[in-house]
Amino acid sequence: MPDRPEIVCICGSTRFVDEMRAANRDLTLAGVIVVAPGESDRLITNEQKTALDALHLRKIDLADRVLVVNPGGYIGESTSREIAYAHATGKPISFTDPV
Repeated sequence: MPDRPEIVCICGSTRFVDEMRAANRDLTLAGVIVVAPGESDRLITNEQKTALDALHLRKIDLADRVLVVNPGGYIGESTSREIAYAHATGKPISFTDPV
């Protein structure tokens, strides 16, 4: 294992939580540090969503690259913003499915 493992930020719609968990597991078992969207078992307020969206951009800042979990090619509004941010900051971006 290298001195510092690669850091990957997972992005994607919360509707794909199972797929994001699987990607997290696979990357972690491959020796990668994973940062991913937070999860909640209850509804969140608009203010909380705004704060979580901003927090996720900071996670992208920490990452070496971004993995977009996009089954069927789906990319929602929040994920589109995260992709644009990652692109603007020079982060390599890959996708689980063709876009």
